[in-house]
Amino acid sequence: MKTRFEIDGRVNNIDLSDPIDISIPLQFNGPQPNAFGVKPATSKACEYGSLVGDTRLGGSVNFEQITLIPHCSGTHTECVGHITNERISVTECLLDIFMPALLVSAGVSFEGDDLIVSADSLSKAVTSTSDSAKGTFQDQSALIVRTLPNDDHKLSQTYDTDYIPPYFTTEAIEFIVKKGFKHFLVDLPSIDRLFDDGKLLNHRKFWNVEPGSFEVNENSRLNSTITELIYVPNEVADGEYLLNLQIAPFISDAAPSRPVLFAIT
Repeated sequence: MKTRFEIDGRVNNIDLSDPIDISIPLQFNGPQPNAFGVKPATSKACEYGSLVGDTRLGGSVNFEQITLIPHCSGTHTECVGHITNERISVTECLLDIFMPALLVSAGVSFEGDDLIVSADSLSKAVTSTSDSAKGTFQDQSALIVRTLPNDDHKLSQTYDTDYIPPYFTTEAIEFIVKKGFKHFLVDLPSIDRLFDDGKLLNHRKFWNVEPGSFEVNENSRLNSTITELIYVPNEVADGEYLLNLQIAPFISDAAPSRPVLFAIT
């Protein structure tokens, strides 16, 4: 099904029957990404008295109990409530359903023993992709970053002390905020260094929360979100897309999510 939409006074076309899902399907009790070495996401048949929620075990239907930690077990979208004492829900913060988005591929480099996405690498990727795009949107609300090299090990990678993944420099986050991106989507388990003594300086910089503070202020970016652990296949070209950012309606600082891209025609 094809439809037209208007943003910034321009009429564009998308094919709703040709979505590009950049979330990681979560295989309960199977291969899945994992951050910090937490217990993996699991599911098991519910049992209540003589009732069992598994047709293979004589039950009339399948119904399961699911256990997961959204921040660590798959694609998820989080809000400023991730770092505040006040329990702020992502369902309150994410007001955009469809949004113009820019997909870029950014290389990583070494800084000491760590792999980083620098401001220089990110700005070059954004500038190059923007210059070669059709110019469909005057501004993009969302930035989607595919880190290089890129392959499907990201679908089930374990991120812990044995493998510290790349992360963004503070200057890179400053660049993103300065460019006006409200929503930031990455194929990493965190935009900060995985083990940073709990400072989360990049999260605080993105949401404009003071270093070390657990309180929002009048300038905090309450309606901005971070989506982590996406996966963008190599065949998906860099450029402009319409993004549909779907989240589970959890009253929580983070929720499992399904970002879907639509190519602009």
